Amino acid sequence: MTLSFRARLEAEVRELEEELHLRLPKQIKEAREHGDLSENAEYEAAKERQTYVAVRLAQLKGRLADLSMVSMDNIPADRVSLGSQVAVVDLDTDEEFRYELVVSEDVDAAAGKVSTGSPIGRALMGARVGDEVSVHTPLGEREFEIRELRTIHDRESS
Repeated sequence: MTLSFRARLEAEVRELEEELHLRLPKQIKEAREHGDLSENAEYEAAKERQTYVAVRLAQLKGRLADLSMVSMDNIPADRVSLGSQVAVVDLDTDEEFRYELVVSEDVDAAAGKVSTGSPIGRALMGARVGDEVSVHTPLGEREFEIRELRTIHDRESS
């Protein structure tokens, strides 16, 4: 997990808490003042948004709690793991690929950000520079050699 990802989650939590506890109660109060609640679209929309925000907030807080259990001490400094940037070479085509192993919410395949649970992520986990890994893809097995590795420890210290 990258620190920027955690910061984005924390920022979204703060924004949703403000909306849930400050803005939405005002909107609901104003909508109630318009009279009959059975035909009050503003009231219904605000109540629906309140439910959505409460659920999303619970999800984010749960995810942050899960992520807080990830200890930097448990992430190896010399092998591919969460937060690693890896350069690999396809042994059949000699083509180089660069990947960064991220949490599922941070995946961006076009930018080379793959989750640790993806086929390429699972194959790379625990590998070292010089290791060969086999990745099962929809087009069949592909063999890669790890050429470069920059772990989260290297990145956090620079």
